[in-house]
Amino acid sequence: MNDLQEAKQALVDCFPNSFINENNEFIAEKRSNQYFLLGDCKTPRDIECKVLEWFSRPASKGQPYSQEWRNRKFREFMRNGVNAFLDTGFSEDEMRTIYQHLGNAINHEKTILFIENGYDFAVLQEKK
Repeated sequence: MNDLQEAKQALVDCFPNSFINENNEFIAEKRSNQYFLLGDCKTPRDIECKVLEWFSRPASKGQPYSQEWRNRKFREFMRNGVNAFLDTGFSEDEMRTIYQHLGNAINHEKTILFIENGYDFAVLQEKK
């Protein structure tokens, strides 16, 4: 994706019932309040980074419901959205690894390297 508007539309398309609100926040899943701010995204790469940094946790460990079957369905929904947007096929375990190394934007530079290297998990194991 070369265009920021195109990337924003793709994001909405990949997460059913998602939307961008008046505060320029992307709301992936309203009930569990899964969102991130788009206001500081200047390029499609910025959005890709945020998808990994902010949605890897709910895609791998999210438990917003009291019933486990609903939590599994929720994690699958989030993972499917991430995979659709990034054109990947990450498993729940791979999403957990991504969260451990990149979640909550703990190492933004490493997130960029991970994306630039075609989502090579060896990048996550490197010290830096």
